[in-house]
Amino acid sequence: MSTFEIEGGHRLHGTITPQGAKNEALQVICAVMLTDEPVKIENIPDIRDVNHLIKLMQLLGAKVKEEPWDGVGKSYTFQCDEINLDMLGTSEYCALASSLRGSIMLAGPLLTRFGRAVVPQPGGDKIGRRRVDTHMTGLENLGAKIDDFLLRTPTVGKKKGDNYGGYSLTAENGLSGCYMLLDEASVTGTANIIMAAVMGKGTTTIMNAACEPYVYQLCEMLNRMGAKISGVRSNLLTIEGVEKLHGTCHRLLPDMIEVGSFIGMAAMTQSDITISNVALQHLGLIPQIFRRLGIEIWQKGDDLYIPAQEVYEIDRFMDGSILTIADAPWPGFTPDLISIALVTAIQARGSVLIHQKMFESRLFFVDKLIDMGAQIILCDPHRATVIGLGREHPLRGTHMTSPDIRAGVALLIAAMAAQGVSHIDNIEQIDRGYQNIDERLNALGAHIKRL
Repeated sequence: MSTFEIEGGHRLHGTITPQGAKNEALQVICAVMLTDEPVKIENIPDIRDVNHLIKLMQLLGAKVKEEPWDGVGKSYTFQCDEINLDMLGTSEYCALASSLRGSIMLAGPLLTRFGRAVVPQPGGDKIGRRRVDTHMTGLENLGAKIDDFLLRTPTVGKKKGDNYGGYSLTAENGLSGCYMLLDEASVTGTANIIMAAVMGKGTTTIMNAACEPYVYQLCEMLNRMGAKISGVRSNLLTIEGVEKLHGTCHRLLPDMIEVGSFIGMAAMTQSDITISNVALQHLGLIPQIFRRLGIEIWQKGDDLYIPAQEVYEIDRFMDGSILTIADAPWPGFTPDLISIALVTAIQARGSVLIHQKMFESRLFFVDKLIDMGAQIILCDPHRATVIGLGREHPLRGTHMTSPDIRAGVALLIAAMAAQGVSHIDNIEQIDRGYQNIDERLNALGAHIKRL
């Protein structure tokens, strides 16, 4: 287990470019399984979750070739013309697939193209209940048969075998289109159903589909491959099944979660930084929410400039009541930035209620911020009230452990703004979503050591 050692109190200055969108990468990489022709994807972030998914694809027989690329991440060409379905359900496949939640999105492409898939219980952040019902119900609606799956690996010597639970999916007669109303606007669930339906028989209509930028980027990529998806960028999608998809070239959007993280980081550390090439039209409410926390954000073309601020003051509602920041389906404020908004409010002037509606364990890192001197009242698993310190009282360095990707970066921001030295253990969680974050921030003036 690795650790970050952070010397706080250093202001940052310069320009930083966000990596490619992690959540989009996991979807479009799974989508290359839909064709036997080459698919080139640019701006792929070099992070653990994405790299594990690429290894999983290679385990199934996908050919992966790295291409020249001068951006933050990498560029690869994928070709899935010799897939070995015998690897499905093996201990190697289950161990790798269960290490990241995004692996569940291989189910749709494998089912519609090969009629078979195995879904080990997916891993990912421990931020509360993350059910897979939307995925499975949607695939069942298209004609998939789903059975429970359990793999017991043998005990070798003194090493105990592992048990992998999950689901075995089959579609011996192929998938057929239908109308479905999703029980929740799940981003990964919508993506999985779209990928399953594009080569199914007939027409599929998806109501209450997620319409995040990640989803419409996937749809536009699939349409370039020969799919027939209409209603893109809305929550009502119509998909006419086709017999074959072809190769294409696709570039990922900048990661909106990194953009929001850098905005909060600049405010907390009294830094002036420029975030370049943010694809502003795809950020939704993110700049608006941080502006309501009192942060100045200047737009310069497709860049955002965050000037150094001695004090930033939290807005109130028009009737004078305390501001509430809550997550919501797109185009609402993304749940992945709730932790960042919370930590940013610590040194603001004023108070704010943070309401994390989606996950009941995502706020359970606030005790570490309280140990650093933050004034936070955890009202219940979903709500926390932050009483801003207004920089009258500095945070103090401490020893912490990163519980998940977003909370880990929130703790990193707090440590960079604190007096003294902090340590954050389990930074592998941060590495799952942020590419070389220590090196990129050190280039701006941060003092972060990887131990």
